[in-house]
Amino acid sequence: MNHVRQHLGNKQLQKVRPADLAAFYATLAHTGLAPRTIKLVHVVLHRALGQAKIWGIVRDNPAELAKPAPASIQEVVMLQPDQAAALLERLHGKQPLYLLVLLALATGMRRNEMLGLRWRDVDLDVGRLTIEQSLEETAAYGIRVKGPKTKHGRRTISLPVHLVTELRQHWREQQEQRLRIGLGKAPEGSPVFAGPDGGYLSPEALSKAWPGVVAAIGMSGVTLHSLRHTHASMLIAAGVDILTVSRRLGHASPTITLNTYGHLIRGTDERAAQIMEVAFGSKMVADSGKNPGK
Repeated sequence: MNHVRQHLGNKQLQKVRPADLAAFYATLAHTGLAPRTIKLVHVVLHRALGQAKIWGIVRDNPAELAKPAPASIQEVVMLQPDQAAALLERLHGKQPLYLLVLLALATGMRRNEMLGLRWRDVDLDVGRLTIEQSLEETAAYGIRVKGPKTKHGRRTISLPVHLVTELRQHWREQQEQRLRIGLGKAPEGSPVFAGPDGGYLSPEALSKAWPGVVAAIGMSGVTLHSLRHTHASMLIAAGVDILTVSRRLGHASPTITLNTYGHLIRGTDERAAQIMEVAFGSKMVADSGKNPGK
């Protein structure tokens, strides 16, 4: 809270305005503080000022109107289609990374959703998977299974044919490996991405290994999360409606999708003008011909 005191000085709590908080958040951003950290500061201030309002110390909560700027999606690497293809080509044969990247690019799934995926959640005959759970890993409890981030996170996603083919091959190879080490056939509840013992892979271990992997293949800067952004950006560029994109990503609301990727939507305003021209343009020209004096 030292930053708060330094910025707001000795200003009485009742005199703090939304503009003061907005300027404070801008100062934090200027010092290089990460957007996520600034958001946490905002959450703490919002709760504290909310309690002050309940106690009658302040009339309004200024944090309700002043919010930190969202992290710019443009700061995240989003691959062009040829770059995504190059990444897959350079990772080909390196399992499970190749299939994880392919799955992320084709579905927009989060890292912990992919690592929590079970074979029972995948229907290769109809080409769909259902996200029912995710993983979390903490120092206190290790790897644990949990539900999706939001109720919209529990969703069903259609799969492209090439991904279904790769998953079938992965299933066969996984069964052969299990039989070789004496584990027997994998049950339906086993992870799609399993460790040597048949259990879940560590999300933290994957994240720690990833930078070295992409650096070794000459694609430094590509993060696991940027694959999710690449999926969304490619769908939007292809003209897929924002509601469909939002549902595939598991966002709580299409508004989140618009706030995150709205800057990628191009040409819709021109298209709107074209539609209006087709609908009304010819009629208005005809009407003006009937009333040349106006």
